[in-house]
Amino acid sequence: MKDFETFFTSSTKSQLSKCLTKEIWEEYKDMSCSEGVTFKTCIYSGIKNQDSGIGIYAGSQDSYTTFNKLFDQCVTNYHKHGPEDMHVSEMVSEGIERAEFTEEESAMINSTRIRVGRNLAGYPLGPGVTKEQRDEIMAKVVAACETFEGDLAGTFYPLEGMSEEVSKKLIDDHFLFK
Repeated sequence: MKDFETFFTSSTKSQLSKCLTKEIWEEYKDMSCSEGVTFKTCIYSGIKNQDSGIGIYAGSQDSYTTFNKLFDQCVTNYHKHGPEDMHVSEMVSEGIERAEFTEEESAMINSTRIRVGRNLAGYPLGPGVTKEQRDEIMAKVVAACETFEGDLAGTFYPLEGMSEEVSKKLIDDHFLFK
């Protein structure tokens, strides 16, 4: 990893670049959280990808606590609330209004995406998960998806081993990102 002073270009505007101080770097640079995810793993993508908006990615739930001086600042700046605030999830369908579409409008819908931004219990978050754990997670998700019926049924395309032809088709159809 390069010297602290050379981490960011002058055009970088990520939360990581705004919040990572030399003092925080010196305190955390050789640390790992309880799940073995290093501080350097959490900031790697934001240093490598200077156009990132956030630039810091928790490798486990414990990363937020172990590296709290940086994560708390970034989260507060981005979400406009502090570490003492609690996120409220209402995972119920009551109150959701269904939009009614005309047949013509419905015909324009080609696809939908589901963004999975967290993990399964018992596994680290994205940056901290191992290849073996990713394969286990994929197997669990595929098994769950195989139970879908009717208009929820579909095809699972694993990235590893995907042919160039299938990859290009999925990118062209906006199902897969480059």
